[in-house]
Amino acid sequence: QVQLVESGGGLVQAGGSLRLSCAASGRTFNSYVMGWFRQAPGKEREFVAAITWSGGRTYYVDSVKGRFTISRDNAKNTVYLQMSSLKPEDTAVYYCGASLTRRYSGNYYSSLDAYDYWGQGTQVTVSS
Repeated sequence: QVQLVESGGGLVQAGGSLRLSCAASGRTFNSYVMGWFRQAPGKEREFVAAITWSGGRTYYVDSVKGRFTISRDNAKNTVYLQMSSLKPEDTAVYYCGASLTRRYSGNYYSSLDAYDYWGQGTQVTVSS
């Protein structure tokens, strides 16, 4: 089993920055991709960003490109989501997911069903 714990959420003003962390533990050696998703009240959970453990290839949803950066520290089994220029529409619960499936297309990792494990989520609130 893989356990994922998100942290770093909180309240921030529009235009501010926040860094989320996702610490992975357990049998993490089989995971291939780590992803960040978010879910706002009344909305479906949506893809934000993903990164491969081995090569560090990254994928982003268009709405966060240039503002968010996903990264990973393999030694610490931790992935990060650096969020800058935050907007009120970024307000959501942010979830970290781990995928054990290897695919050639990055689009695959924008889907919820690509991920095998999920964290509990961390709340990000951006005030206007």
